[in-house]
Amino acid sequence: MSEDQKKLQALSDDYQKLQTELQSIIEARQKLESQQQENRGVQKVRSFAFAPRSPSEHWGNLMAVIKEFKLLNDGANIYKLVGPVLLKEEKTEAVMAVDGRLEFIDKEIKRVEKQISDTQIQSEKKKMQVFQLQTQMQQQQQSSASQVVG
Repeated sequence: MSEDQKKLQALSDDYQKLQTELQSIIEARQKLESQQQENRGVQKVRSFAFAPRSPSEHWGNLMAVIKEFKLLNDGANIYKLVGPVLLKEEKTEAVMAVDGRLEFIDKEIKRVEKQISDTQIQSEKKKMQVFQLQTQMQQQQQSSASQVVG
């Protein structure tokens, strides 16, 4: 294999790795956005327990009570599910916990979006390098072919 072909193979491998990395980062962002939506829902949920059997049922339950959290007064009973046990929690603690999770998730989303942007830029650069090397190799082949014919 010629030196140019080895270089092209290395660039192609690097590009593939960047594309794989980009895909996993995008999936991480999607998970964070899902958590963010869930926590925004929890932020507004009234205090009662529900035990969903599936993610879609969980989302349905969350949407059913999403508007009620703000209606609670400070003395309302709020329960936190810890394993199989419901523990009573103060409204301020519950609100602070949810707000803290949302703040963390928002920061993580921003960090991951920057990582996506950086990886996309690196990927585009590799793609251009591959294209330029392919073009250069084609020109060399055409030049060699015309010298053999001429």
